Amino acid sequence: MDILYGPWREAYFTSECSECVFCDIVNSPLNDEINKVVFRNNDLFIVMNKYPYTPGHILIIPNMHIDSPEKLPKDIWLNMCSIAQDSMNILYEYGASGINMGMNIKSAAGAGIPKHLHLHLLPRWNGDTNFITTIGNTRSYGVNFDDIYKRIKILANKYLSTTKNTP
Repeated sequence: MDILYGPWREAYFTSECSECVFCDIVNSPLNDEINKVVFRNNDLFIVMNKYPYTPGHILIIPNMHIDSPEKLPKDIWLNMCSIAQDSMNILYEYGASGINMGMNIKSAAGAGIPKHLHLHLLPRWNGDTNFITTIGNTRSYGVNFDDIYKRIKILANKYLSTTKNTP
């Protein structure tokens, strides 16, 4: 078995667990910078994935604590889809050559936080997988997370309507 040492993930394993990390973010808009929230409106928010698969990996999350899309009111679901569509422009301008988009709904489908629905958007680049991913089953993340957050937030302000933003 290969072991990859990732000390930056220590907080994930040692911090006190709340009922729902996403609900904590919904209820603490004053901590948006700390939580790396790039956009927020009455229905949802967009946050940088704290443990990204690729640089610029974002999550679109409804404010409502719900585990599956069929339980969301249609207007919130449509808002999520609309924001996802507009968010693709953010990732393309960020430099992505393509985007993976998807949801893991509930534990059986692989959701890391199964009780609160969230949509993943992962920017991809031609050739972004290489020998270390293929042979070593390891990903390399060689860019500064805070710098990515700042750039994505600027692009979110450019591409996403702020007319429905909450304070």
